[in-house]
Amino acid sequence: MSGQTIGGACAPDPDENRRQVLYWRLLARLFDPEEQASLESASLAVVEDIGLPAALLDPGASVDSVVQRHPELAAEFDGLMTPEPDGDGARDRAAEVRRAALASKVLLNVFATGSGAVTAEQLARWQSDAGWLERALGCRPGELRGGRGGVNRAGARQGVSPTGTGFGAPAPDLSRLVPEIGPELGSIEAGLVKRMRLREVLADPALASRLTPSMSLIEQLLRDKNNLSGVALANAKALIRRYVDEVTEVLRTQVEKATVGELDRSVPPKRVYRNLDLDRTIWKNLTNWDPEEERLYVDRLYYRHTSRKTTPQRLIVVVDQSGSMVDSMVNCTILASIFAGLPKVDVHLIAYDTQALDLTPWAHDPFETLLRTKLGGGTDGTVAMALAQPKIAEPRNTVVVWISDFYEWRTEELFESMAAIHRSGAKFIPVGSVTSSGRGSVNPWFREKFKDLGTPVISGHIKKLVHELKTFLT
Repeated sequence: MSGQTIGGACAPDPDENRRQVLYWRLLARLFDPEEQASLESASLAVVEDIGLPAALLDPGASVDSVVQRHPELAAEFDGLMTPEPDGDGARDRAAEVRRAALASKVLLNVFATGSGAVTAEQLARWQSDAGWLERALGCRPGELRGGRGGVNRAGARQGVSPTGTGFGAPAPDLSRLVPEIGPELGSIEAGLVKRMRLREVLADPALASRLTPSMSLIEQLLRDKNNLSGVALANAKALIRRYVDEVTEVLRTQVEKATVGELDRSVPPKRVYRNLDLDRTIWKNLTNWDPEEERLYVDRLYYRHTSRKTTPQRLIVVVDQSGSMVDSMVNCTILASIFAGLPKVDVHLIAYDTQALDLTPWAHDPFETLLRTKLGGGTDGTVAMALAQPKIAEPRNTVVVWISDFYEWRTEELFESMAAIHRSGAKFIPVGSVTSSGRGSVNPWFREKFKDLGTPVISGHIKKLVHELKTFLT
């Protein structure tokens, strides 16, 4: 513990003691829901002493409710646990105590989920608190759990640790833990959804309206959709539609920002006002400037080229719809629909487990596609290959994206057919995970085989796949 030396002895640092009290209370609460009276009273004294509301110590109070009563705290939660640029090493010890109190609140609300049945209101509150944790880590709400969100942004605050070596020692760079925290949050959320009587909630429009769509909730809805009817089925479809629309908006933005085709200057520009190149027009007509009348006489207007070089392409997306690939199934059906809307792109969509289903007629509508999927079961990619191969009419004009963890029954047979596609001149892109967190496992045997073939597996953020596809298709 840090402190000041007085007469050869190290005097305790009061701020360091306060910080340690708050974190020991956090650890005690995480591992045992029962209150430790001494830690509770000491923590209350610390919080009141530093001018923070006692509601921060109430496990039943959401971060939203605390911020509503004390709106000035909202800015402090943003970027709370992100690293700050290297400074001169000096740290405000009182500020570290304040930060510890706020961090303890959001961590306890997210990671202490209790046991027993979960109501729609409790799930909504947890989702909101998880959003505050994501903001504290420098992300947008929903980003780490998958689907809706943007990119990490650098923070301006220093993370804290209950077992650090003092205020002078650098705290861990929590941004490095973000890839691990995301899947953990998703797992916690999935557990809460499973503990909820979802069918009863969906049957009550008032309760269903409190649900916030998330990957965990959508997975459960897709698994249970065949057992729902009436009002419950209508509410389930509404939630799926909301989530699909939100993710579609994010992915469409990523596609639009990706590489586009080069300008085709062989095509004359359209002579419309929006294409008028005003700067070039003025520059080219400067010789017609009349100094006496102070007027520029324009002989010719110049227009910008906007037509881009595009080649008709066929995109065949094959998605493993087994239980371990739900996130990929949702993201890729949406992504396929976006590319289906691009000019001169012919999109085909195939989903498989032990059987294959050609979803091409619905590829333009991810909502309808997802309602036709059947999650779970084993994995046999050869049945999907039987549907995919006949679709490759012009190999050099075709890209095949195969999304799976590649844990297959007939590994060598499937790989040989994939290698044959690659040798034919078609572009073959194996993808191991298409999630927002980028976390997923791939069969090591297939990973090495694809590497030797010269088509390494793309694993990671969906932006990688967007970039690969947009580069090839435009």
